[in-house]
Amino acid sequence: MTEFNLRLKASVEANKFRYGYPWIYSNEIISDRRTKSLLPGSFCTLVDYNKNPICLVTVNPNSKIFARVMDYNLETIINAYWLKDRISKALAKRKEIFRDPFYRLVNAEADELPGLIVDRFDKVIVMQPNAFWAENMSEIIANSIKEVCSIDVVIKNASGRSRRLEGLDDKNSVFFGDLPEAAISVPMNGAIYKADVHEGQKTGLFYDQRQNHKFVASLANGKTVLDVFCHVGGFGLAAIAAGASKVSFVDSSANALDLVREGASEMMASSKINIIRGDAFSVLRKLLESDNSYDIVICDPPAFVTSRKSLNSGLRAYEKIAKLGSSLVRENGILVLCSCSQLADLTKFRNACVRGIGRAGRRAQLIHTGFAAADHPIHLQLLDNSYLKSLVFRL
Repeated sequence: MTEFNLRLKASVEANKFRYGYPWIYSNEIISDRRTKSLLPGSFCTLVDYNKNPICLVTVNPNSKIFARVMDYNLETIINAYWLKDRISKALAKRKEIFRDPFYRLVNAEADELPGLIVDRFDKVIVMQPNAFWAENMSEIIANSIKEVCSIDVVIKNASGRSRRLEGLDDKNSVFFGDLPEAAISVPMNGAIYKADVHEGQKTGLFYDQRQNHKFVASLANGKTVLDVFCHVGGFGLAAIAAGASKVSFVDSSANALDLVREGASEMMASSKINIIRGDAFSVLRKLLESDNSYDIVICDPPAFVTSRKSLNSGLRAYEKIAKLGSSLVRENGILVLCSCSQLADLTKFRNACVRGIGRAGRRAQLIHTGFAAADHPIHLQLLDNSYLKSLVFRL
């Protein structure tokens, strides 16, 4: 039992936390001088208004999410043994699904390690401690992962909005091992991707689209493909592996496009790629002006909606992308539209895409709706917070 009790207000329904809701917001607790002086990352016992204990939580008085549920055993001690148990369970689940050791190993609350993201690249681990408790215990976490997974390198990636919201710094570091001298080759869906785990975006590769890559690739044999916002080539390289005749990759990042080239080269497919660097909206307009068209067009942009204030403008951007993208799809071709905006739910995103397709004068069928891959499980009490949506239309 911890020494300090964090008490819920009388108006807050305590049972939602007993039933598994993992976050306690700052406006749900009784706040006093002692509560406000709690150290970020420390552990407390959450109690209801009548002081009945509920669970063990970690706190951050400087965050809107004041507390996160850690364990329902009030006698639990959060230490290396506890961490190794949780990491071992997460690893066992991934091994059931994936043959190769390339996956998201820990997906925060869904793996009962709140705020902690861990991606595995064989013998290299990239972790993002996005909650204060995980930051405070990051070296213990790194060593626990090393022991459980028998890996060589653990890197901390400190980028991202989640850390800023927690009041954490943005300084990357290496806990042990040496940084890879080159991008790591990642086999997935028959393709080979190059992950820059040091200077790349987020942890170096987006595993979440794995299943959506596979579905779209199944339609690509003998087809021409345009992969917009391609990053390191997620959809396009999978399409090449499945027999696409030619893939054009569009991104604003020179580094990301270099990794596309490296991946294609390792696949012995350099002759099948066309690299276009530039702003996606501008590139799409130029392609339209030049009367280009493709059998499959994929648009997988970064989040256009990053706050509630940007919801309407973000949805307009998705609509615009849908209009431009659908205008480049040949008759009976495929349009793939994706969103990683958590605040734009599936219905809002889908409606924006439908408006854009309609504005382009096209008619379409929705043939597939995809979400994040199986190594990105969703906490059952946070289903509304799922972020990734992938819509596949036949035009």
